[in-house]
Amino acid sequence: MTKICNIKSLVDEVENPEEIITDIPTLGKTTIVSPLSKKDYTCFVSDNDKVLVLASALSVEAARQGEKLPSFELAGPRKEIYFDPAKTKCAIVTCGGLCPGINDVIRSIVMTCYYGYGVQTTLGIRYGLRGFIADYGLPVMELTPQGVDRIHEYGGTILGSSRGPQSPEAIVDALEKMNVSILFTIGGDGTFKASARIAEEIEKRGRKISVIAIPKTIDNDIFLVSKTFGFDTAVQMACEAIRCAHTEALGAPNCIGLVKLMGRYAGFIAAAATIALREVNYCLIPESDFDLEGEKGLLKHLEQRLDARGHAVIVVAEGAGQKFFEDQPKETDLSGNIKLGDIGKFLKERILGHFASEGREVYIRYIDPSYIIRSVPANVDDSLYCGNLGQNAVHAAMAGKTAMMVSLWNDRYVHIPLKSAIMRKKRVKLDSRFWMSVLEATGQPSLKN
Repeated sequence: MTKICNIKSLVDEVENPEEIITDIPTLGKTTIVSPLSKKDYTCFVSDNDKVLVLASALSVEAARQGEKLPSFELAGPRKEIYFDPAKTKCAIVTCGGLCPGINDVIRSIVMTCYYGYGVQTTLGIRYGLRGFIADYGLPVMELTPQGVDRIHEYGGTILGSSRGPQSPEAIVDALEKMNVSILFTIGGDGTFKASARIAEEIEKRGRKISVIAIPKTIDNDIFLVSKTFGFDTAVQMACEAIRCAHTEALGAPNCIGLVKLMGRYAGFIAAAATIALREVNYCLIPESDFDLEGEKGLLKHLEQRLDARGHAVIVVAEGAGQKFFEDQPKETDLSGNIKLGDIGKFLKERILGHFASEGREVYIRYIDPSYIIRSVPANVDDSLYCGNLGQNAVHAAMAGKTAMMVSLWNDRYVHIPLKSAIMRKKRVKLDSRFWMSVLEATGQPSLKN
């Protein structure tokens, strides 16, 4: 019997759940009794255990009435598995920017493979997808329980990372040569798109190699993930930077604390830190347009704020206000992302220039903690989360699932097809309770003329 989890969605972002692909590709029938059965393990789940895409009172009631509603497979260990642990070799690759918790996920995968299923060999691919390409000359790293035992205490990734596309054909060639049965990819949107292409190439060749993705992006902008790992740690560290900016702003007359945080296309870190600390007067994110000049522009409101209180704190996500750089040449990084204009330095110069033209002396304390935030070890909450993601990734892989990511959705770990995960990016909804909380915490009005 199909079980439905009645849990309210953490992020209500799915407008048309019927469009979401929910079927998980599998490599074949599961005919091997899981080694976990010999350890008196009783928390098995089946493919019939489901979590609704949208969990509301109406949808749950409809499910009880027998209606088939879009739902994801519940993650967890299966009683029967596809891969024979004695003949299975795994590989792990980390891609993109650094993020708190990557080492925790690596450790969890290695430990679960070895102690849970008895898989003896897990390889670490060095410096992202280029580690598969022979021309780079990057040796693989054998990952053992002893070797990864303490890595969760450190930030970054012991495997290294990189950006930029690599040939799916060449990657699958490498997987075949190494006799890898399972590939775990830890990354964001670009990594997921690459993982989907790798899975397609594997299917085209008729090979039995599982591709399981673990969502990693500090910006928290992956579709169909309630929250990505590292986000809590990032918000915690961002709050420290904002607190310092507030202290500095109080320490001089007409002083503005300006903090630039990560968030290329989504302002979740800036918004969450603003709500958590409540010392921010203006929160600027990519999703919410703002003007500088005019009666409703930021500069006019800053004048009023300094007149009334003598200090101000501004938090800006790195992707905010990119309209001010439209006349600049567009460059891209190795992953094809457009290089952003530096909104932090831009705001600092424009604010200082504006008040100088008014004959008014102001001070700005500018803080950009981006590399510090993304490089620290995960906090306790993120570390626990990473452990669960890694374990569920292994359970899915051993059961022969492929072309999927492990996600936290409606407070449950689930399997989501990569085709659904890469449909679009997640954004802060300006009509959501989340953004309303930001406006209530800051008291900021519309900054649009």
